[in-house]
Amino acid sequence: MIDLRSDTVTLPTPAMREAIARAELGDDVYGEDPTVNRLEAMAAAMMGKEAALLVASGTMGNLAAILTHCGRGTRAIVGAESHTNLYEAGGASALGGVVLTPIRNQDNGELSLDELRRELAAPEDDHFARAGLVVIENTHNRCGGAPVAISHMTEVADLAHRKSLPVHLDGARIFNAALALEATPAEIAAPADTVSFCLSKGLACPIGSLLCGSREFVARARRTRKVLGGGMRQAGIIAAAGIVALTTMVDRLAEDHSHARALAQGLAIIAGINVRPVARRTNMVFFDVDGGAAAARRFEAAMRERGVLVAARDPGSFRAVTHYGISRADIDRAVAMAADAAAETFAS
Repeated sequence: MIDLRSDTVTLPTPAMREAIARAELGDDVYGEDPTVNRLEAMAAAMMGKEAALLVASGTMGNLAAILTHCGRGTRAIVGAESHTNLYEAGGASALGGVVLTPIRNQDNGELSLDELRRELAAPEDDHFARAGLVVIENTHNRCGGAPVAISHMTEVADLAHRKSLPVHLDGARIFNAALALEATPAEIAAPADTVSFCLSKGLACPIGSLLCGSREFVARARRTRKVLGGGMRQAGIIAAAGIVALTTMVDRLAEDHSHARALAQGLAIIAGINVRPVARRTNMVFFDVDGGAAAARRFEAAMRERGVLVAARDPGSFRAVTHYGISRADIDRAVAMAADAAAETFAS
């Protein structure tokens, strides 16, 4: 199978497997795992923050950030199309009593600044939940994997900081954003007070994310992680793969971006398939299939029969993601199979 459903389906590299086997270990809850400590120091330096915390997943990283920043009954302002709002099981509300307040995302992933200003201008009134945090996402998954401009992030942070509100960046794919924006991860993370990023997506680790911020914040987030059941013991077996990822897998993301551009160009010339444009494409291709939900189901099944997996999103819509393990030959074959599948779908 050519699996384009997500960059989470990657398998660890041989170097990661060797590093896992050889990792020096200790008890991380006691702060005594040297491999975890090394990874956290590396991550903090790469993000331009003082400290970092290893967590099990991106969802846990975002949840730990929200719960550490926000008290019960406060609200976190998030993008309506954000991962935090749509794909994290309502954890901030269910576990932390935090109200998620969605505002509109533009097609390029940016938050509506007008709506953000209105939310931030809400009066101090006992009827309203107090604002506690603003959350931004870069790259923006639901908006075509678009990298969000640093200038926009700076505007968002300025508006939030004027109200003495912290900003958290869901930077799950921040290295893809850095490549697309020709910037460093630290430059992208600079406007935010805290940032999380994933090791288990394009960087191909089997597990793990990092939450970065000030030393004081990370110390509090460590307690939040414990509350969430995320205190891990000999977690160096996770961290070892992360160190390999940060030292060997970042630069190769350019290959994924190149493959995504080739995939988008190939799909765009197939009748009945409409590729959504992105100004700076990263490793995602969103496309719609003519004929609505029924046609989309036929197309997905036809692709699977031909050995290609794509992820259905909204009715009639799909996402394809390039990643480690997908070659240019796989892309060419996926395009050819999509042409066959489309012909079968629209002949039905």
